[in-house]
Amino acid sequence: MPTRHFDPALFAFLRDLAANNDRAWFEEQRPRYETAVRGPALAFIVDFGPHLVKISPHFRADPRPQGGSLFRIHRDVRFAKDKSPYKTHIGLHFRHEMGKDAHTPGFYLHLEPGGSFVGLGLWHPDNPTLARLREAVVADPAAWRRAVGGKRFTAAFTVSGDELTRVPRGYDPAHPLADVLRLKDYTAFAPLTVRQVTGTGFLEAFAALCRDGAPFMAWQCRALGLPF
Repeated sequence: MPTRHFDPALFAFLRDLAANNDRAWFEEQRPRYETAVRGPALAFIVDFGPHLVKISPHFRADPRPQGGSLFRIHRDVRFAKDKSPYKTHIGLHFRHEMGKDAHTPGFYLHLEPGGSFVGLGLWHPDNPTLARLREAVVADPAAWRRAVGGKRFTAAFTVSGDELTRVPRGYDPAHPLADVLRLKDYTAFAPLTVRQVTGTGFLEAFAALCRDGAPFMAWQCRALGLPF
């Protein structure tokens, strides 16, 4: 039976955290964080595992509290001008088994007041990886169009990310997919409302969106020589 994993208390906590982003407040509110945010997120990861295996056996739903699919809420402020210690969103990354960090093909769930979404693909790949993706686009433009042209994919997702102002050196500026060659992130996004996230059956809805995005993910894996 469909269940409800997240409720409005998660978004209420994140809003309050944005207004009180300091360690003393967070430590005082830690029980609330565990109950409203971390606990439900880890339960969601566990319950999504069987759905993910059916989409592809090569991606992982890892419920470990540290180093698993749930990103840490602590920000890395070593090189940041903003020294706020905590993220004001929650990220769940179901990455490929061959990857070790966020710069790995994966399915992603982002929960944030006013900004929740499902993400697919590869964010900020290194230059050799980015080159392989671009070469795959040039080698078989039709395969790219099939990956992003399905009715269910286009109804839900938009391909977007950071991009260059010009086609990179070595590629034809007049290529029919010049806009794709300019991409620095090979990612796609589907927006979510709070009502969707907190509703009964969101797990199944998220799994359905991931299935809709499977052709895009399969193309990316083939381009990088990864199993799908």
